[in-house]
Amino acid sequence: MFIDFARIRIEAGNGGHGCISFRREKFSPKGGPDGGDGGKGGDIIIIGDENINTLIQFRYNKIYKAKNGESGQGSNKNGAYGDNLYIKLPLGTILYNINNNDKIKLAEVTKDKEEIIIAKGGYGGRGNASFTTSTNQAPRYATDGKPGESFDLEIELKLMADVGLVGFPNVGKSTLLASISGARPKIANYQFTTLEPMLGVVYVDDIRSFVMADIPGLIEGAHNGKGLGIQFLRHIQRTNILLFLIDITSENPYDDYQTLKKELHLYDNKLDQKEHIIAFSKLDLLPEEERENKYSEVKSQFKKENQENFIAISSVTNYNLQNLKEKLFKVINGFIKKY
Repeated sequence: MFIDFARIRIEAGNGGHGCISFRREKFSPKGGPDGGDGGKGGDIIIIGDENINTLIQFRYNKIYKAKNGESGQGSNKNGAYGDNLYIKLPLGTILYNINNNDKIKLAEVTKDKEEIIIAKGGYGGRGNASFTTSTNQAPRYATDGKPGESFDLEIELKLMADVGLVGFPNVGKSTLLASISGARPKIANYQFTTLEPMLGVVYVDDIRSFVMADIPGLIEGAHNGKGLGIQFLRHIQRTNILLFLIDITSENPYDDYQTLKKELHLYDNKLDQKEHIIAFSKLDLLPEEERENKYSEVKSQFKKENQENFIAISSVTNYNLQNLKEKLFKVINGFIKKY
């Protein structure tokens, strides 16, 4: 199951209390103060993990607590520090503090094994031995440990991929991803077969590769939540480039393309400006004698409106798939150099 949103409660550990104690031994019945300091409470630390791509771990467990620091003891024994609590999250996760109904961005997880302290444990209190001075050699007070940070944490996952695969339902996105990568998405001849984003590693050759994300199909009105749109549109924001997949057998492929761009723009006005390639899918469904004419007709319509980078493919027969991978890698490489 793919889950890309969660809200949990996190509580860092409290600091241990300082100790009030005086040394009492056989030959020193009125020894000086020897109360130790309390230990620091445990932090809550986020770790980026490239092997995780869902927030399903937060479906049932909603409260995460780090250990408290131990209180100080006599004989100048300081309390032990509380153990830190480590939470692994997928790359592309954004964290928000939502205390008092305010939503404040805290951090973004972008690197594997990256560690981010999201909530700090409280400092331990001071024992009476630490308050000894030349004028106060027998202090009878200590301080309590400080509370650790605690708040409600909102977790939002935006998948990170080089290429985001965008298109209407049932245009062949899952079939394409399965054909050019090791991913095995569900494939069927009906709308909304894909109910969750899928990632696949695409190998251009033995050395070159990139990651492609299959985003569930968009429909007109997706930016307002129609269909499955709004809950998946955010994943497109984190991709470097886009691959628009347009059904060449559609009544008006150019209108389909414009609708997709419009939905991206209405959700985020920078999305439709991303580097992209247009691939015309399902070429195999056309009679062989009609393919060239149909492709020329569609290509001329796109060229008439604006200059685009496009290619005709068939995921079923593997027609032009290697050329598509080469094109995508070239555009990705140009994007990386630019930024």
